Amino acid sequence: MIQAFGLTSNPRKDLPPVVDDVSFDARAGHVTALLGAAGTGKTTVLRLMLELQQGRGLTHFRGRPLHRIAHPSREVGVLLGDVPGHPKRTVRGHLRMLCAAAGVPVRRADEVLEAVGLVSLRDERLGTLSRGMDRRLGLACALLADPHTLVLDDPAGGLTARENRWLHGMLRAHAVHGGTVLFTTADPKEAARFADRVVTLDAGRVVADQDVADFARTRLRPRVAVRTPHAARLAAALTKEARTGRCSVEVVREGGNRLFVYGSTCADVGDTAFRHGILVHQLADEVGDMGPGAVEPPLTPQPAPPVPALEPTPPVPASEPAPPTPASSPAAQEPLKHVPEPTVPEPETIPPDTVPSTPEAASGRLPAQTGPEDADKAAEADISGDRATAEPTPPNPAHHDSTTADTRTADTALQDSTPADTTPAEQPSAPADHTAETEPLTEYPAPSPLRPLRYELRRATGVGAGFLTGAAVLVVSAFTAVVAARVGHTPQARLLAAWPRELPLPPAALGAGLLGALAFGDEFRHPALAADRGTVPRRLGLLAAKLLVSAVTGLVLAVLTVGCDAEVLYLFYGREVARVPAEWLSLGVSWVGLVIGCAWAGVLAAGVFRSTSGGFAAVLAVPVVVVPAVEKVLAGPSVRSAAGFPLRLREVLLAQWPFGGERYLAGLARVIGQPVGSALALSLATLVCAYLLTTLRSRAR
Repeated sequence: MIQAFGLTSNPRKDLPPVVDDVSFDARAGHVTALLGAAGTGKTTVLRLMLELQQGRGLTHFRGRPLHRIAHPSREVGVLLGDVPGHPKRTVRGHLRMLCAAAGVPVRRADEVLEAVGLVSLRDERLGTLSRGMDRRLGLACALLADPHTLVLDDPAGGLTARENRWLHGMLRAHAVHGGTVLFTTADPKEAARFADRVVTLDAGRVVADQDVADFARTRLRPRVAVRTPHAARLAAALTKEARTGRCSVEVVREGGNRLFVYGSTCADVGDTAFRHGILVHQLADEVGDMGPGAVEPPLTPQPAPPVPALEPTPPVPASEPAPPTPASSPAAQEPLKHVPEPTVPEPETIPPDTVPSTPEAASGRLPAQTGPEDADKAAEADISGDRATAEPTPPNPAHHDSTTADTRTADTALQDSTPADTTPAEQPSAPADHTAETEPLTEYPAPSPLRPLRYELRRATGVGAGFLTGAAVLVVSAFTAVVAARVGHTPQARLLAAWPRELPLPPAALGAGLLGALAFGDEFRHPALAADRGTVPRRLGLLAAKLLVSAVTGLVLAVLTVGCDAEVLYLFYGREVARVPAEWLSLGVSWVGLVIGCAWAGVLAAGVFRSTSGGFAAVLAVPVVVVPAVEKVLAGPSVRSAAGFPLRLREVLLAQWPFGGERYLAGLARVIGQPVGSALALSLATLVCAYLLTTLRSRAR
């Protein structure tokens, strides 16, 4: 259950807030629609609920605010806009990466792909998906952690009628099994056809919170849709007869041969057309919107297969009462049409010949591979626009509750025990002076990913950018080494590293810095963890995983670069140019430290500045800005020399270093004592402090 109290966005300058004091409830086992035209604040309401935007108010998901939930993705499945992800990543690879972020088994990716009908497209790139397939993938991402609540922003936007039916069938199946569904829409007929309760927004305020029957009676009105090649004649005849009989009939022409007749019936319109000898191609009852901008209603939605749970549903003890079946909305029982009195019809009885003959059909579940084509076949039996009248399966909230026993709280149990079919009058409402209305929404870092190293490996290897960057580094490095050997004046150690004095950094260091910057910058452009919070979580576990992966990548790149340069120099100029220097150990440590340090600088800078370009610019700033400053400081007359450091260290410790350990310390001291090493160490220390400072600030707020 969702309870929103006093959601209010922060005003900008002298403009009023986009959302002002919005409060409503979305009950478990029901589908709730947040209705409003473009610009009324629907998306802002969702962002305030999910704590993605600063404002006032509070939202409880089964009794707890989002920042108090241990694993948000297991409680709330979110879809805001297009599916966030790298356009070159495959559908299956994207879901497998999110499995590591949400802490669920990797097989869950294949389960949701089968449930949403994307098995045949699992190897397609995200950038090549159509609008309908993108919506399917977005629903799969929202259902990945088997959440209890679904929050979707205009999920049917841009979809065809067939895809719209399939999508809302999936949402209905989720609600039937005890989940909570909240979606936004600008079409009142879509809200009346697919929702159980409609919350109407206007200018950022709630103007109506109604059951779908009351909404249909007050907002929608019946009409007769007519198609005839003699639309003008029929319109004139209907208007004349209505004037003669003093009836309130309104005839509206809508393009070419189409008419909408309000205040009449199909029989009366057909009789008029027959008396005047007018050919009619279509004559059907419809429901029209009383407001502007109405569009034709979609065809009948059919129930879609529910997504299998992460764990088998535990049996309900006999001592506990069974969860109540959500009350079917009147719109689900009969088509919206004009009735003399606003009565609630009785549920229709299913004919004997429609009783399902298979266990899957009897339980309300369709085959897992169900797509729009199957929904069309099911819709042929009732094309008039009625909703499915089959009695839904009793909900089982435990089916969607994947939280562990140690995270369950008493208030969650109270929310789970709330009857799903409680009438609006019985639901507790927030008082006008509720203290939560003035409590600011605070952005808290999400605890994801739950498996950071596995997530980082799948993120790094899921696209070809890293492999292409590494190949480009090897080619450029080999070419630079050949040209530098041809020109001369380059020491042997720098020649193997393809680092002439004219370049600020070698190609391998620049490539490692770029890969490190992509580790965070790419996520800020395509936030893979938007299913949790919409922003990349700034957690030390994730940072450690990124630093480890970037260090291994830098080490491999450094070794491959030196090896390729040596082979190319040997092929072009012989063994004399490609010989290994005598001090290869200290030089190798210095070389590996430089490449890994640049990679770490890129990771930390991209995490601080939240962009790939910012991270790469910080890597370039080390030799261009920091190194000259360090050289100037080291060249000062007041700087003391560190000569004799190993000898003095041995005297302090009063022990003999095994295996000549003082030589390694001396080499490390020489590496750090170089201008580039000192500048890189200083830059890394500064970036680490900046990253920790921004992380602590986000937690303190």
